[in-house]
Amino acid sequence: MKKILVIEDEELVRNNILEILDTVDFRVIGACNGGIGVQLAEEHLPDLILCDVMMPELDGYGVLEALRNNPVTATIPFIFLTAKGDKTDIRQGMNLGADDYLTKPFRRKELLGAIEARLIKHDALYQGYAREQNRAVAPVPTVQPERPESIYYDRLTNLPNQLLVREQFEPLRDRTHEKGGWISILSIGLDRFKRINQNLGHDFGDRLLKEVAQRLSQSVHPGDILARLHTDQFAIVLASGADNGDRPTRWDPRDYSSLSTGKPMPEAIAQPILDRLTQPFCLQNREIFITASIGLSFYPQDGEDVDQLMKNAGVAMSYAKQLGGNQYQSYTPTLQSESLDDLTLETSLRYAVERQELQLYYQPIVGLEQGKIVGAEALVRWHHPQQGMIPPVKFIPLAEQTGLIASIGEWVLQTACNQTKSWQAEGLPPVRVAVNLSFRQFNQVDLSERLVRILDESGLDPSYLELELTESILVQNVELTIAKLNELKSMGVQISLDDFGTGYSSLSYLQQFPFDLLKIDRCFVQDINTNTTNAALTNAIIQMAHSLNLKVIAEGVETREELAVLYENKCDNIQGYLFSRPVEAEDFKRMLQEGKQLDLQPQSVRHLTE
Repeated sequence: MKKILVIEDEELVRNNILEILDTVDFRVIGACNGGIGVQLAEEHLPDLILCDVMMPELDGYGVLEALRNNPVTATIPFIFLTAKGDKTDIRQGMNLGADDYLTKPFRRKELLGAIEARLIKHDALYQGYAREQNRAVAPVPTVQPERPESIYYDRLTNLPNQLLVREQFEPLRDRTHEKGGWISILSIGLDRFKRINQNLGHDFGDRLLKEVAQRLSQSVHPGDILARLHTDQFAIVLASGADNGDRPTRWDPRDYSSLSTGKPMPEAIAQPILDRLTQPFCLQNREIFITASIGLSFYPQDGEDVDQLMKNAGVAMSYAKQLGGNQYQSYTPTLQSESLDDLTLETSLRYAVERQELQLYYQPIVGLEQGKIVGAEALVRWHHPQQGMIPPVKFIPLAEQTGLIASIGEWVLQTACNQTKSWQAEGLPPVRVAVNLSFRQFNQVDLSERLVRILDESGLDPSYLELELTESILVQNVELTIAKLNELKSMGVQISLDDFGTGYSSLSYLQQFPFDLLKIDRCFVQDINTNTTNAALTNAIIQMAHSLNLKVIAEGVETREELAVLYENKCDNIQGYLFSRPVEAEDFKRMLQEGKQLDLQPQSVRHLTE
């Protein structure tokens, strides 16, 4: 697995690049300035370096010069990242020995394409040098198994790579076209493979990939092409009559073709592969189960050239993953449209923080003892310059899929703490701010250090910060989770369990995890004045939480009737549209200034008052 060093002083940009590379399972190292970058390069000897030009202490030109003057690091491929893209800047870098330039802002595809091109070229040069050295040292050749050039083959699995697929496709297409046959491209991605690398190590992951390659090779026949594209993604090119002979019966297009289209039915070619991969793998005395997602595209219906067909098969594979994996999907133009929309949105989202397009809204949390505002939940909103307000339900899942959720989440934490401290400095009644932590944020190794830095920079007392976690985050590794929660609690922050009751075993965790608050999900609060089941469950949750010394917040309170039941059952706090929708910081400040509250007099508990 290739190791890449990213030297970038802007933390947001650096984290974005690291997240992109991490999603395709490069081993990544980050450096926040040029001096540290040089040290890490000498220590880790990465396979490639990405380096910003304009940096304090030691700029990118100084980094490159230092590395090229060191024989150990002199040959490492080097790509500059810069917002300065004029010819003079490029020439200066190239004269120092840079291999390529990427001008900011660049897209994910441009970044990965540049990296792939540099690594392939470097491998080819290395192989050529090795052959020359072998000729010089051993003038009498020995008989070795014939091995193709590594530039066309994956070094881990010995399978063809994407370059060889491109070269072999045109002759295959021409032969198939003459016979009036079909070609299908299968894009195969392993589901959740990244977790295997994280939990069992990259060496174990590499061995598993070799075994996967072996099983896939059992699913192809002479004339088919099996390739490894990158990391955990493979491709198979199938063609009717491609071997100029008869394909075994189970692949006979007469048996498995649709009469209307003439192309093979997807289940005939994809399902056997899925079935083969779901069989257990035994590695290092450990039994491992995996699943895969497969996308299919067909020539000529879905594309005339291999790049288009591969792209469309990849779109279908991504859709299969979104549906939960362990299935196949055929490409349709509708999927392409949705994929392009997501890609465009992803590109915009990567610059949303930098361009100050994100904004925090605050939904008041009201105490039912006095009816006053006691806190607020910070909720991120995105004002897109062209598309206007993007709903969180659309961009938050995208942020989670791409890894951007970590940098966005950190921005939310910093902004919420700064804003809360600012309100306190203005003499407003002190309130607690609640911030949701994503799965990726919570599992950051340095979460505590990041939180300490944010609290120190903002000057906010930790007791005014509440971290909200969902059960799905907590149950991944209970022992580690408890240790991390205790570490956070020791800092003085509050911990709340969000969406309580929606998990499959919430009750068993209440006594194990060090919570301070429990938030009852809207699904229990809705219609509690008429739904006896919801009313009974809500009352039971409140009583149980109080017996464990937990405060309770009811979410999604929208009617005065719901409020009356919660008040009667001695719920501690509520939030919801009945009191206020999420509002901008200035509007929330105005609520605090004006002392907006609930009137909790017995005869008017169902009424709001200013």
